[in-house]
Amino acid sequence: MTTVREIVRTCSNAHVARAALASIGGDFARRFAADAARRDLSSGVLAARLVRAFAMNAEDAEWEEVDDATRGADQPILSGLRYILDHGLCVERAEANGLPGETPPAWAIGASSEGLWRE
Repeated sequence: MTTVREIVRTCSNAHVARAALASIGGDFARRFAADAARRDLSSGVLAARLVRAFAMNAEDAEWEEVDDATRGADQPILSGLRYILDHGLCVERAEANGLPGETPPAWAIGASSEGLWRE
């Protein structure tokens, strides 16, 4: 859990979050920057906001999920940050569309009709 706390402590700063996003790079960073631009925000500001929102609103299970995402990763802080940002964007999109914040992924929705998805 120490790594997750380090992510929150450091990446709540927009400048650090921007640098971490640049380190993640690739399609994720490009999509994230485009999403931030649509909101008229820099990617660092949006990332820092999502990290702070996670810190204030995440339940214990979500902290554990981020901790799991960091465990064994080559770059645990970047892996955990990516998880937090991806999760934060999914929750925001769901809320913007009037859906519950914890919408299961599409494969799980299909599985729920067969009794495989449990909350």
